[in-house]
Amino acid sequence: MSSFAYALQTTIGRKILTGLTGIFLTLFLIAHLSGNLSLLIPDGGEAFNRYAEFLHDLGPLLWIAEIILVILFLTHAYIGISIYLNKKKARPVNYSYYKSQGGPSKQNFASRSMLISGSIILLFVILHVMHFKYHLFSPETYMTSYDGQEMVDLAKHVEVAFLNPWIVAAYSFVMILIGVHLKHGVWSAFISLGAKNPKITPVLYTVGGVVAILLAAGFLLLPLYIYINGGLS
Repeated sequence: MSSFAYALQTTIGRKILTGLTGIFLTLFLIAHLSGNLSLLIPDGGEAFNRYAEFLHDLGPLLWIAEIILVILFLTHAYIGISIYLNKKKARPVNYSYYKSQGGPSKQNFASRSMLISGSIILLFVILHVMHFKYHLFSPETYMTSYDGQEMVDLAKHVEVAFLNPWIVAAYSFVMILIGVHLKHGVWSAFISLGAKNPKITPVLYTVGGVVAILLAAGFLLLPLYIYINGGLS
């Protein structure tokens, strides 16, 4: 049995893997948001389109990064589901009162809804990629050119999508869920990796909340700005 497969079968291994995958996925969200925020630059989407073209030109490197992301997402989801099922098997009836040994309880709506929010987020990621990368739900391909270089006008594709109130509503709902998921997930990831010092734990809990709010707010800003403004310009 490989060390990775063995880690998936042990409690400690699952905790370490869920912590590592959670942190890497959070870092990806930060990087993804940083690129998306270039849509707010008042240049008609040029900065965002050049950023998207730069990623596309990475070729095999981009494919490798995407494969790694898929592995991270699936591993994180598999571990989360398996932990939930194991808990349900060991404790068929939920406790009506939660408490943590050695300190105040960190059990709240965010922690108790991790499976639900995570499952919805996973489904959203699949639909999001199909929509914006493969144009499955909007087959139109918009093109533009800068300095004689023709490229896909992805900014226009995003603009058209976020002028649809149903897409904006669904997207906003999931962004709020991501914030809820990260509120507990970031803190929990560090705890899973062994950061259990009583002096550090409250700081990590606060950091997790701040990261969750900033990421959720950042991702919410784009669809709401485009929809309320009637477009990017």
